[in-house]
Amino acid sequence: MSATPTTSTPSAGQHRLRHVLGQWLFHLYGFAGYAFFYLPILILVIFSFNDSRSVSKWAGFTLRWYEAMLQDRQIMLALWNSVFVAVVSTAIATVLGTLAAMALERYRRFPGRLIADITLYLPIIIPDIAMAIMLLAFFNLSGIGLHIWKVHFFGVRLAVPISVIIGHVAFNISFVAVVVQARLAQMDRTLEEAAQDLYASPWRTFWRVTLPLMMPGVLGGALLAFTLSLDDFVITFFTSGAGFNTLPVRVFGMIRKGVTPKINAVSSLMLGFSLLLVTLALLAARGREERKVGFF
Repeated sequence: MSATPTTSTPSAGQHRLRHVLGQWLFHLYGFAGYAFFYLPILILVIFSFNDSRSVSKWAGFTLRWYEAMLQDRQIMLALWNSVFVAVVSTAIATVLGTLAAMALERYRRFPGRLIADITLYLPIIIPDIAMAIMLLAFFNLSGIGLHIWKVHFFGVRLAVPISVIIGHVAFNISFVAVVVQARLAQMDRTLEEAAQDLYASPWRTFWRVTLPLMMPGVLGGALLAFTLSLDDFVITFFTSGAGFNTLPVRVFGMIRKGVTPKINAVSSLMLGFSLLLVTLALLAARGREERKVGFF
């Protein structure tokens, strides 16, 4: 008579060992992922304080590259151009994107709904180079051209790049609409119905109930649009006229002559500004979530 084979079950100690080992591997995988994404940024910030022109050899701590950046008139002008375009395009895109999100979320059935959805998502899907070429062709064929308007504002002469602002608005509307639409989908419609039952007009219901509830989405979409506009290079490069540079375009021109720690200083400044915006947006969103929504 042959003996039947027996299978040994893992003991409690083996289960505990596998659990601890799995946790360590999970934490190691997460640490490796964060290091892969953020270690190059940390190296860039550290070498912006390098006392050598070489970006691969540390020669001591210095602030002279930040001083050189602040004294470079072309860099400061490009920074002003970037902020100006980002502010104007973000304001326009936030209003139009919020209205588009409300139309698509609140009115689900209307003629051309599918076409509107496809058109709204196109700037997110298509590559930047394709959209830049399309905008360039549109400006040339429509007669708008790559013009820069010179206007005087409180005694200051400003350069207003119409083609760049239109190009940034064109792709920022989609990002704002997607974020706001996601916020509207999570809102409780009964609060608006309660306000209307209490004889609030549609306009007062919107200002006192709907807008405060969806404000975190509006702020998130505006922050995303501002960051994308400030960081954009491809569309700006194709739609900007002669004599107008934003900071990414200026940095690209500097890199063609060689990478120096001054470029690292410029990048670190943009990084710090972006982190400041994110922090302010999170604090504002948290404060609005903690407040009670007033109906009148």
